Amino acid sequence: MSGFSTRAIHFGYNPAENHGALVPPIYTSSTFSFPDTAYGGRCFAGEEPGYFYTRISNPTLALLESRLASLEEGAAAVVFGSGMGAVTSTLWTLLEPGDEILADLTLYGCTFAFLQHGLARFGVTVRHVNMSDLEQVAQAIHAKTRVVYFETPANPNMRMADIAAVAKLAHAVQARVVVDNTYCTPYLQQPLTLGADVSLHSMTKYLGGHGDLTAGAAVFADAELAQRVRLQGLKDMTGAVMSAQDAHLVMRGLKTLTLRMDRHCQSAMQVAKLLQEHPKTAVVHFPGLPTFPQHELACRQMRQFGGMVAFELKGGLQAGQRFMDALELVTRAVSLGDAETLAQHPASMTHSSYTPEQRRLHGIEDGLVRLSIGLEDLKDITDDIAQALD
Repeated sequence: MSGFSTRAIHFGYNPAENHGALVPPIYTSSTFSFPDTAYGGRCFAGEEPGYFYTRISNPTLALLESRLASLEEGAAAVVFGSGMGAVTSTLWTLLEPGDEILADLTLYGCTFAFLQHGLARFGVTVRHVNMSDLEQVAQAIHAKTRVVYFETPANPNMRMADIAAVAKLAHAVQARVVVDNTYCTPYLQQPLTLGADVSLHSMTKYLGGHGDLTAGAAVFADAELAQRVRLQGLKDMTGAVMSAQDAHLVMRGLKTLTLRMDRHCQSAMQVAKLLQEHPKTAVVHFPGLPTFPQHELACRQMRQFGGMVAFELKGGLQAGQRFMDALELVTRAVSLGDAETLAQHPASMTHSSYTPEQRRLHGIEDGLVRLSIGLEDLKDITDDIAQALD
């Protein structure tokens, strides 16, 4: 099977091997028995790929991992209890005191907080650079850089990085490239095929798709690195274990991923056009608009332009707050990728961990509003946004 949607539905599972059950079973057991002590010893030594404790491996989680690796064109995947579980488990494994991580200026607020208040406290140097400017990246990378980390498009201002070009610069100094691919999912963008070493996801978002779970994933170009993250970052350092029930829900979400993403993308394009034409908007950040500074890169790197739209209103913070409060159908809430259209104000919500000075430095204006365009009828979405603007 080669088609993306076909693999999202079928990969790694044969009903005939599971009593004919069309839906894969959910293994809720926390522990698994051993046929003999020698088998158990091999499992604990990492010599036997069997199941012995769900914090390390579970059949339901393993099926999801194999399916994600296939969709990302990766060698292996590890799943976690949250997106931040994926971020922290991966970076704790890759970095040691004395190492440096070079990160983009614009990051999800909790990732930024982890870098500044987590890694930086334990002897890892954290530096930020505008990853959309390759000259700045080239000047910033040096021999102590062990990880280059970025999101593309970035949360929340949609700024993009050229994955292939950044990977080439990073690999020249033997640094690993870690890309947060949450906004795009493997359907719209595959960082590993462009040279990245790790592709991260908050599966709470589009991969789950229904706002009813928290989960994360890391997909690796190198299966050995995946095993290191599983046995060090996940098993010993964070314990950010995903439940079998949530793995089942993510696999259910994967079955409709292409259909949902097509709808998210089509509606987001129309919303972006509406916002761009409205006299009260100062700037609209959406990769699908020809006026977007990195539109050409988006056309080259992404299958479609995504379901996220960010914009700034004339009038700054107060105008943004008035717009948010005037929404009726669109829901004021954080997160993204749900069936519902969601609006959030980064300065007071997801990026409140930044100081005002840091937000300005990192390209997050106080009046910025981020929209996650949902699956409602397009006219209902645009009517609500238009009345809130007016």
